[in-house]
Amino acid sequence: MKFVSWNVNGIRACVKKGFLDFFNEIDADFFCLQETKLQEGQIELHLAGYEQYWNYAERKGYSGTAIFTKHTPLAITYGIGEEFPDDEGRVVTLEYERFFLVTMYTPNAKRDLSRLTYRLQWEKAATAYLTQLKEQKSVIFCGDLNVAHQPIDVRNDRSNIGNAGFTDEERGAFNRLLDAGFIDTYRYFYPDDADSFTWWSYMAKVRERNIGWRIDYFLVDQQLRPALVDAHIHSSIFGSDHCPVSVDLQLTTTNK
Repeated sequence: MKFVSWNVNGIRACVKKGFLDFFNEIDADFFCLQETKLQEGQIELHLAGYEQYWNYAERKGYSGTAIFTKHTPLAITYGIGEEFPDDEGRVVTLEYERFFLVTMYTPNAKRDLSRLTYRLQWEKAATAYLTQLKEQKSVIFCGDLNVAHQPIDVRNDRSNIGNAGFTDEERGAFNRLLDAGFIDTYRYFYPDDADSFTWWSYMAKVRERNIGWRIDYFLVDQQLRPALVDAHIHSSIFGSDHCPVSVDLQLTTTNK
């Protein structure tokens, strides 16, 4: 089965820049979006063979997530629990017989780190939520997690130490997620790749020179390790300041 994740930085704009070409070409079982930036009724996508599940932010033109799937889920959940209201539309979870699929758009700490405290509260709640799911069945977790985990994940790591997305606190939260039993699938297959990134600034020639960050991920729990086939970063795909990422797993769903 093929799973794709993409922060589209506005699905309406991305559709005008070739989104459907990539969507149709890759023919994924599951296609997850972050930062859709729209409200219900503002776009009508005709995706033959796919069911669509959207989580909209209350604030217009902000955040938002979605999953398009060929496989009817047993249940759909939005957010990460009543203890942490998701009025920003940041999480969609689909449940299947063998696994949960979670897509997430993690809050950005902001350039001045003014939202770092909120971000760390989110991290704690999100890790608890994912751990609770993992106690029931396997978890496939993807999205724009707004953190570069290791120095290898940032082109200019030394000059970015302490910046949003590369603080000790954010990287430590990612470590705790791995300690909770999750695998960073791209690093599992490509532990030494220092040239593959998923986000680039819109500043002139930054993407052309590949001065990027790897902040978009697919993580799976340890139980799914034998099912891993490969992971990919689709850096040649444009349409957003992020590129899509994907993972292939040997899985089936009994519910169609």
